[in-house]
Amino acid sequence: MFDIDWMSLALPFAYITVLGGSLYTFSTIYRKRKASQNANLEPWFPPHLQRNIYLTLLHMEPEAGQEKAPKVPDSVIRAALLRRAVEDIRRIVQIRTSKQALNVLLQRGSVGDDLNQRFTRAEKEIEEELRDVVTEANALAPGWGQTIFQSANEIAANTLLRTRLEEIENRASADKEWWEKRREAIKKEFLKELEEDSSTKGSTKTASDDEGVLVDSGTPAATPSGSKKKKGGKK
Repeated sequence: MFDIDWMSLALPFAYITVLGGSLYTFSTIYRKRKASQNANLEPWFPPHLQRNIYLTLLHMEPEAGQEKAPKVPDSVIRAALLRRAVEDIRRIVQIRTSKQALNVLLQRGSVGDDLNQRFTRAEKEIEEELRDVVTEANALAPGWGQTIFQSANEIAANTLLRTRLEEIENRASADKEWWEKRREAIKKEFLKELEEDSSTKGSTKTASDDEGVLVDSGTPAATPSGSKKKKGGKK
């Protein structure tokens, strides 16, 4: 049998234990610090107002002096959940639109890691929000969770279309007002040019008439002298 010198092995084992404990401590502290930094980051989206309204309607507390809370109709709760899903659709579209641009900026080094962490946390939050909405919809009406986001998408599309139409109408009125002013300015410039042309033509005609009068006045003066010369030759 081999004799094991435990005293000589104590130092390596102690070194491994201290190294492992140091790594574990460092990892724990780093994770806690990273979690606190992520918690202090500004959220990507503002507070979810539609979700807060839905939860308030769902868990209403009794008023002072009443034992039971007022019962909210199921139609109101369903409408609140549908509005919550519409807001989720809007946030999903915004995330999908921003993801590609954010990846390009990260590759170029134009933005820091904090912005990427905020975006990643927003993606996780929206995934949890979608699962929560589906669960709530199935609890209110079995099978509604499969179609609630389809209805919400249609509502969001119609809302966006109405917003675009209102913007076009507002811009059309502004463009019409601008065109009226521009037409008046063009009309004034055109009338001014006509007046200048007419005044120029009038001055030119007056000058030509004056030249004609000078020529006619000189011709009779030359004619009598010529007749006198002729008469003198006859004599």
